[in-house]
Amino acid sequence: MIRVVLADDQTLVRAGFRSILSDEDDIEVVGGAADGEQAVALAHEQRPDVVLMDIRMPGTDGLEATRRITTDPRLAAVRVVILTTFDMDDHVYGALRAGASGFLVKDTEPMELLHGVRVVARGDALIAPAVTRRLISEFANRRKQPEPGPRLNALTEREREVMGLVGAGLSNDEIAARLVLSPATSKTHVSRIMTKLGVRDRAQLVILAYESGMITPGWMA
Repeated sequence: MIRVVLADDQTLVRAGFRSILSDEDDIEVVGGAADGEQAVALAHEQRPDVVLMDIRMPGTDGLEATRRITTDPRLAAVRVVILTTFDMDDHVYGALRAGASGFLVKDTEPMELLHGVRVVARGDALIAPAVTRRLISEFANRRKQPEPGPRLNALTEREREVMGLVGAGLSNDEIAARLVLSPATSKTHVSRIMTKLGVRDRAQLVILAYESGMITPGWMA
């Protein structure tokens, strides 16, 4: 059973998402929060698999709440998905940098919402939609100068190659096909890269790939 917390200051939005999610046999909504402070408290109390987090809430906003959840070792298994009214939002980019596993626009289709919750609950990141990669590309490349940082020195040449393909939005299976590897080997490479770089999931790998200058807008592997 996938346990979900809904965090949004609009009661009708929470009710709408709860209705969609609760109709599924494998999803349970275990709490609702009207602000970021409540969302953090519920994350500690319920230890959900996924928190659907609005960015703009009174008091403690979704960005700060996301940061507090994703940096707390006690909540390492909790994944945050950002809810936003429009996709090209620098606050969303900030939330992804803070550790969110992806985002959904609030007018998304019910099937996309359900898919997103299930993807994140199993430990993957919502980076497949082109809009997410466009968002990361847009804001990461506003930085004046790429900052590779010493962490990337820990990667082998193969791992750098894999990370570049992750940054381009390829799945493990697509990376395996591109590099003539087994899917299991591709997955192992990605897992090792995340461990070496100390990132939570693929969303942070994509951001780091752009911010380090490993890939640039329009880059095609």
